[in-house]
Amino acid sequence: QARLVESGGGLVQAGGSLRLSCTVSGRTFSKDAMGWFRQAPGKEREFLAIISSNGENTYYTERLRGRFTVSRDNPRNTAYLQMNDLQREDTAVYFCAATWLWTVDPANYDAWGRGTQVTVSS
Repeated sequence: QARLVESGGGLVQAGGSLRLSCTVSGRTFSKDAMGWFRQAPGKEREFLAIISSNGENTYYTERLRGRFTVSRDNPRNTAYLQMNDLQREDTAVYFCAATWLWTVDPANYDAWGRGTQVTVSS
């Protein structure tokens, strides 16, 4: 069975940066597109970014305004989300997820991590 584990979250001051990691086991990572989502308390899960299985294609939600970058290192079975200029509204639990599809719909992701908390203070 697939296992996805996020790491790298924590408390950061507004304007700061974090890099989240997502390590994957139990499935063929090189065949998966990897997505990043976040969910704040009381809000719907929000799509952030997706990267293709070979890392050559990416897609971001407009809401990020160029502050976030998704990448991956297939030999290490790891995906990353670099987050810069973090703001209070970025506070959320951040999830990585795997899919065989090119999709922004969380229903089409078949494996999820448990999430890592990112808290941005001022």
